Amino acid sequence: MTRRRPGWLVALFAATVSLSAWLPWLTTGVNGGGWANAIGGSIGSLHLPPGFGPGQLILLLSSILLVAGAMIGRGLSTRPASVAALTISLLVVALTVWYYDVNVKPPVSAAYGLYVGGAAAAAAVLCSVWALASSLRGGGSR
Repeated sequence: MTRRRPGWLVALFAATVSLSAWLPWLTTGVNGGGWANAIGGSIGSLHLPPGFGPGQLILLLSSILLVAGAMIGRGLSTRPASVAALTISLLVVALTVWYYDVNVKPPVSAAYGLYVGGAAAAAAVLCSVWALASSLRGGGSR
């Protein structure tokens, strides 16, 4: 019987968060409308402050989460990688909530990319908890 490896699901959800960063996270209808994504790109009347912000950090952390999930999936250092995946996925969820709190105020509303990214980050937390429980129960790293 094959052993289920939740690390691959962590990697899948991390990749989904990374891809969602390029989708519209914010939208507005003021002055002809516009939208902005998590990494700072914008079209139309919606402009984000310049510099490194929570959206860029979400993208960076989701890339690291992808590596941790792949390590768990391959069975490499499963305990430390599971702890790292859980920590990073919780940080991504917290940053997504912070991004929402900072940027979503009338007339700016959340767009579908924010919801996709938030749902994928929450799913990564659940799979990271599963991976950690599995690594603690199953014997640890190779």
